[in-house]
Order: sequence, then structure tokens, then C-alpha cells
Amino acid sequence: MNLLELHRKLITAARANPPSGRVPYAFEKRIMARLKSCSGFDVWALWARALWRAAAPCIAIMVLLGAFTYFDRSAPASTGNNLSQDFENTVLAAVYQDNNSMPGE
Repeated sequence: MNLLELHRKLITAARANPPSGRVPYAFEKRIMARLKSCSGFDVWALWARALWRAAAPCIAIMVLLGAFTYFDRSAPASTGNNLSQDFENTVLAAVYQDNNSMPGE
């Protein structure tokens, strides 16, 4: 449908039915009471809801990666690599760079 034609029809219909000057009894009071009864915008509730929704996918990913690591047969179990030692070397790489030597070497 042509937007200009639709706009023209809507404006014609609005001009044919002017708004009434009559306001229902105690309209302002009802609106103000309804606004006061509405709770405010709670940012913490939004964060909590988002975090609870994200918990299930995170647990699923953790279980899948744990199962993959446990059942991975491509690397032998006795390679001598220790994950905790690799992690410590990575975190402290800048300190070891200043000493020009890695522990265990």
C-alpha cells in the first residue's frame, strides 16, 4: 500500500473525529495512583535474571568440555605435562622474562 495514501486517509479520519473536551471523573488521580503503584526499574533484578538464564548453558559447556578432556585419547596420559605448572608459567611469564630463565629448566 502507498504510504502517502495511507497517511492522507488517517489524517482525514482524524480531522473528521475531533477529540472530546470531556475528561472522565478523577482521571488524573487514577493515573497518578497507578503510576505510584508501579514498582521502579530494578537493574539488579535484570542482572540476576540474566545470570540465572546464563547458568544452564555455562554448566552444559563445562560438562561437555570436561567429558571431552576426560575421554580424549589423542594425547597419552603420561606426557609429563602438568596443567598447573603450565598455567603458572603463563601467568608469571613477565616475571620469568626478567630473570631470563623459567623454573624447572
